[in-house]
Amino acid sequence: QVQLVESGGGLVQPGESLRLSCAASGSIFGISAMGWYRQAPGKERELVASIGVGGITNYAASVKGRCIISRDNAKKKVYLQMNSLKPEDTAAYYCNVDRLGFTYWGGGTLVTVSS
Repeated sequence: QVQLVESGGGLVQPGESLRLSCAASGSIFGISAMGWYRQAPGKERELVASIGVGGITNYAASVKGRCIISRDNAKKKVYLQMNSLKPEDTAAYYCNVDRLGFTYWGGGTLVTVSS
């Protein structure tokens, strides 16, 4: 089992930045891809960004150029730096990792972008 705990969410104004963090613990050997998803009220969960073991990244079109995903393999953490936040970025953000064929999810952290 892998436990994931997100942090860093909050209320910000449009144009501001946030850095989300996710710490993995438990059976962390074999973790491969790590990523961030989000789910806005009334909408389906969607991929925000992902990063492989070798550092290859993938971003949703809606955040490309505004967000940067990174990982610290030694600390088993993944980060999401979000810049130029927009009201449409408001959502619960979930950390996600793949390990030996299984997918694990964190409990989420809420990001609200509002003036």
